[in-house]
Amino acid sequence: MKNENLKSAITCDLDGKVLSFSRGAENIFGYKSKDVVGKMRVSDFSNGEVVLGHVINWLDIAVKEGAWEGDTTFFDKDGNEMPCHIKITPTRDKDGNHTGYLGVTSKLKDKTADDVRLKIGFGTKLFKWMVIMRLPFLSATFVPIFAGAAVASMLGYAVSWPWLGLTLLAGSLLHIGTNTSNDYFDHQSGTDELNYNYSNQGLNGGSRSIQMGLITPKGMANVAVATFALSAIAGVPLIIKSGMSILWLGLAGFLSGLFYTAPPFKFSSRKGMGELLIGLNFGPLMVAGSALVQTGQLLPEAFLAGLPIGLLIAAVVYMNEFPDHDSDKQTGKNTLIVVFGPEKARFGYVALVASAFISIVVMALNGIFPKLTLITLISAYFGITATTTLYKHYNSRLLQPANWGTIYLHSAAGFLFCIGIWLGTPV
Repeated sequence: MKNENLKSAITCDLDGKVLSFSRGAENIFGYKSKDVVGKMRVSDFSNGEVVLGHVINWLDIAVKEGAWEGDTTFFDKDGNEMPCHIKITPTRDKDGNHTGYLGVTSKLKDKTADDVRLKIGFGTKLFKWMVIMRLPFLSATFVPIFAGAAVASMLGYAVSWPWLGLTLLAGSLLHIGTNTSNDYFDHQSGTDELNYNYSNQGLNGGSRSIQMGLITPKGMANVAVATFALSAIAGVPLIIKSGMSILWLGLAGFLSGLFYTAPPFKFSSRKGMGELLIGLNFGPLMVAGSALVQTGQLLPEAFLAGLPIGLLIAAVVYMNEFPDHDSDKQTGKNTLIVVFGPEKARFGYVALVASAFISIVVMALNGIFPKLTLITLISAYFGITATTTLYKHYNSRLLQPANWGTIYLHSAAGFLFCIGIWLGTPV
């Protein structure tokens, strides 16, 4: 029998992973401790928009002031919305280091869910769509498209900024369609549901939008269809200007993006096929397509310029697969991290990053690209620090700086490489 007077006490780590779940928590939320500890996060009990718009601020106040408390709503195991009062305090180890949080919750008997339901501001609603579409990661599209324009400029062509803008739009829409379709099919396969080690910052484990209730699976599928369709519409003028070659490049990107996680091919599960296709699509093919729009030709230099860019975006994906190892393995998603195992797979990251920089040096010294492209070597700093972190923390949450470092590496190296091609002495 439930004791309605019991309070829920839940502790979690800094990622929100549940570490303890009291008897009162079992009474209020309806879960058994064994089904929650080590399997769920505290965000699973809240509305996703509340998590995005309020919880981060609550935690910040709790750390700065010692505690935060107030009224909100939570969901029980059956999906019922409950009016509750919660007090959040930070937890610390014996040395005073911040290790997580304690939330003490009680149900409000004199209020309804409508009375305490929090308002969601416009900024949060906008941010929600950024999360759903993973907009901050569109740099993976911007870098190769600018690189294609840089190659065109290097070869003496005048870059058309309106056409470059349309290329960026079409490429970005195709990228968003790929992101959202991947989230949909990873939800359908159960991969994201099983992923307990996902990043709260969207680095791995997908956007978590479906799991957080920010959008329904059907809604996510509709976004994927809509953005793929808009990408095709934006691509029509590009085809008219540049010919059928741009259609085949776009079609290759669409099909490999869709079937990265979608059956029957599920390229991401085919022992390196997914990483290879991402490297090709966001490297040589996208650079060549961008240059094609500017010049009307498929240029060997554009494909070559895409090589280091493709290797570095493959490194981003590769790094982000380390935390997903357990859930990917359980659902048969055979990424290279699953194939080799996390410890042995570390060398693969080093090989990708080293190959990218070696290719730049070789092409610069052989006169394929201006020697100014050697400024790209400055960005190797991010690769070195990420590699050091990977070798120390490949199986823990402390890997996150390496995830971000690899993203910075791709963006910085791509930017410097473009500058070197664009402003260097013509070859």
